[in-house]
Amino acid sequence: MLSNVEMQKKVLEALDFEPSLDATHIGVATNDGIVTLTGQVPSYADKVAAERAVKRIFGVKGIAINLEVRLAGDARRSDSDLAAAAVRALEWDVQVPHQRIQVRVADAWVTLEGSADWNYQRESAYRAVRNLTGVRGVSNLIALTKKVMPGDVQSRIEKALKRTAELEARGIQVQTTGGKVVLEGKVHSWTEREEAENASWSAPGVTEVVDHLVVTA
Repeated sequence: MLSNVEMQKKVLEALDFEPSLDATHIGVATNDGIVTLTGQVPSYADKVAAERAVKRIFGVKGIAINLEVRLAGDARRSDSDLAAAAVRALEWDVQVPHQRIQVRVADAWVTLEGSADWNYQRESAYRAVRNLTGVRGVSNLIALTKKVMPGDVQSRIEKALKRTAELEARGIQVQTTGGKVVLEGKVHSWTEREEAENASWSAPGVTEVVDHLVVTA
């Protein structure tokens, strides 16, 4: 187990190494595997990149992102301009059912509403708008349409977990009720945790994934 000082050093190195991120004004605090990021970043995309960089570090058990998105003058856009840009971005993404998604923008914060059939479509919509210039944040409220879940969906998910090369599946338990999947157990990293979630979302009929997995070094 890394000491707090060693973990802080690794996080700072990871943030500095990330080419898509301006980490000049980011502060890092660590406590028993919990990493807290404070300060400010010039875009919402930088905020997402910072979180992604920290999640890749072995030994990180939890993350608190207290970063303020402070837009530079040339990055600011009116809400109507930003809404129009978001609508176009959704229309241009082949994985997004844009006809079923509505966009609201208030104070540069984008809210996505509507419905999708699969979680990857919902995540694609989020990715399509999060990197737009002038975005301070994104709330993804897109709902998944309910489908009949096959009776063997739990077995399908368990097999999918075992097929994933980056994942040690023996420590994960899967429970299914209706369209809800609950994951219990332990994984070795945030990357494994996300892989388990992704595998669960890939099963037909899943409308909710509750992740109770604990990250242990």
